[in-house]
Amino acid sequence: MRDFLNSTINTIVVAKFTKTLLHKFLSWKSKHLTHQQFLMMLSAIIGFVAGLFAVIIKNLTHLIQHLLEGEFIANYHEAFYFIFPVIGLLIVWFIIKFILRKNVGHGIPTTLYAISRQKGIMKRFQMYASLITAPITVGFGGSVGLEGPTVATGASLGSNISRMFLMNQASRTLLIGCAAAGAMSSIFKAPIAAIIFAIEVFSLDLTLASLLPLLLASVSAILTSYFFFGSQIILPFELQDTFQISEVPFYIMLGILASVTSIYFSKIYFNSTKMLSRITSPFARMMVAGLGLGVLIYFIPPLYGEGYNVVNNLLHENYLQALGTNFFNDYLENIWVVVALLAGLVIFKIVASSLTFSAGGVGGIFAPVMFMGSAMGHCFALIMNNSGLLRNPISVSNFTLVGMAGLMAGVLQAPLTAIFLIAELTHGYELFIPLMITAAISFMITTKFQPHSVYTMELAQRGDLLTHNKDHNVLTLMNISRVIEKNFIPLHVDMNLREVIHEGVIKSSRNIFPVIDDKRNFIGIILLDDIRPIMFDEKMYDEVKVSDIMQRAPAIIDIENDRMKEIMAKFQDSNAWNLPVVKDGKYVGFISKSKLLTAYRQKLIEFTV
Repeated sequence: MRDFLNSTINTIVVAKFTKTLLHKFLSWKSKHLTHQQFLMMLSAIIGFVAGLFAVIIKNLTHLIQHLLEGEFIANYHEAFYFIFPVIGLLIVWFIIKFILRKNVGHGIPTTLYAISRQKGIMKRFQMYASLITAPITVGFGGSVGLEGPTVATGASLGSNISRMFLMNQASRTLLIGCAAAGAMSSIFKAPIAAIIFAIEVFSLDLTLASLLPLLLASVSAILTSYFFFGSQIILPFELQDTFQISEVPFYIMLGILASVTSIYFSKIYFNSTKMLSRITSPFARMMVAGLGLGVLIYFIPPLYGEGYNVVNNLLHENYLQALGTNFFNDYLENIWVVVALLAGLVIFKIVASSLTFSAGGVGGIFAPVMFMGSAMGHCFALIMNNSGLLRNPISVSNFTLVGMAGLMAGVLQAPLTAIFLIAELTHGYELFIPLMITAAISFMITTKFQPHSVYTMELAQRGDLLTHNKDHNVLTLMNISRVIEKNFIPLHVDMNLREVIHEGVIKSSRNIFPVIDDKRNFIGIILLDDIRPIMFDEKMYDEVKVSDIMQRAPAIIDIENDRMKEIMAKFQDSNAWNLPVVKDGKYVGFISKSKLLTAYRQKLIEFTV
C-alpha cells in the first residue's frame, strides 16, 4: 500500500513539474519568439523525428524479413509462403484487439479524416500503433507498403506536439503536412517530391509561410536518413538511355494504359474490400483474407511484402530475377511467357493488397502502386520491342520508371509528386518530358472516370474531403450541430387554432413553428403569417386544425446525410431564411441563414490565421 501511495505521489509530482516547465516555456516563447519562428523550429524537429520513425519502421521490417529468411527455415521458406502472411496478420489482430484495443486505421486516409473532421487532432496511440503493426504486417509478407504508416505516425506526432503548445488548427494542419513531408523525404531521399506530396495530398496552401516549414522538415528528415543509411536509397538506379523524341507516341500510349490500370486499381481495391467487409467477424475475415493472401503469394512469390526488390530488378532489366521461382520457370525463355507473367503481377498485386487490408493488416498503397507501375511499364516496353513493328527498340528501363509515375498520377492523383519523385530518384531530369506527358495523360483520363484518389474516395463520398478550394474547405470543417437552433416550439398535427395560439404563438419569440406527429416525425411548418388573418377570430379557434393551415417546408436538412455544402445550396435554391433539421425523419431544430453565415465567417478567420 505504501509503495502504491509513493508511486502515485511521484506521478503527481512529475506531472505538476512537467506542467510548470511547459508553462514557463510557453511564457518564454511568447516573449522571445514570433509564431512563425516557433513554427519553423517545430517543423525541423518534427521532420527529424518523422525521419527517425521512417528509419525505425524500415529496420524493424527488414529485421523480421531477415529472421524469416534465416538459415533455420531456409529449406522450408518457399513452402511457408502461404502461412507467413497468416501468422503476421494473426499477430497484428492480437495486438490491435488485446493490447492497443483501438482501430489503427489506414495511414493517410486516417490522417486526412483527422484534418477534415477532427480539427487535425490525432490520438496519442497513433504515434506508436503503426510503428508496431506495420513492420509485422509487411515483414511477414503482407502485400502493402510502409509509407502510409510512416506518414500517419509522424502526423500524429505533429498533431500532439501542436496541441501541447496550444497552436491553432491552421498551424496544426501545417505541422501534420511537415510530418508527411519528412516521412517521404526520409524514405525516398527525395526532399522536393516530399514537399510537393504534402501540398498535393494534404491540400496545403502554397505560400511562403507554409513552404519554409515544409522545407525545413524535409531537409531535417533527409539528413536523418543519410545519418542512418548513408547514401543508400530505396531504388538505386541511374539513367542509361536518353529520351528520344521519336518515343513520344509510346509515352502517350503508356499514359493511356496507366489510366486504365489506375481505374482498375481503384475498382478492385474498393469492391474487394466491400465484399470482404460482409464477413462481420473480424477474426473470420482475417482468416479468410489471410489464407487467400497466403495462397496468392505461394503461387506468385513476387507479391510477398513491399516488392521494392522486384522493382529494382525490373529497373535493371533483370526480369528473370524479378519473377523469381515460379511454376513457369521452364518456359521463361519465351518472351511472351515473361510478358504474361508481368501482366499477372499488375493484375494480382492490388488483389493481394486488398486482401492484406481486409484481413486487418496495417500498411499503405504507395509501394503497391510503384510495384504495379514498374511491372506495367516494363511489360509495355517488352511488348513494343518484340512486336516486330519497331525499327529501333525503346528503352525498357525508362518505360519502367515512367510507368511508375503514370500509375502514381492516376491512382494517387498526385501528378506533380509522381513527376518529381521519379526525377529525383534518377538523379536527373532527362526524363522530365516523358514523365510530364505520361503523368498528365494518366491523371486527366483517370479523373474523368474516377474523380477521387484511393486516399480520398471514402472521405469525398461522406463530404469530409478537404481540397485546394478554400471555400469548400471552410464548409467541410464547419460543424452542423453547432448552428442548429432549438428554441422553436413544435406543434402537434392534431392541434386546433386555440391550442396553436396558447401553446405556440403566445409562448414563442419565433415566427415559424414545426409540425410533428405523435412520434415526433417532422410533417411541415406553420408561419405566423399563415394564421395572422384568423388568429383574432374566436369562431375559428375550434374549427381550424393545424393540418388545415400548415405547409411544406421549402427544403429539409438531414443531419445524417447533408454536409455544409449541400445545406448552403438548399438555402440558395429555396430562398428561405430558416430551414428545418431532421434526423431519421424526426424533428431536431432549425438552421437560420444568418447564424450559418456568422459561423462561416468565424471558421474562415480560424482557418486562414
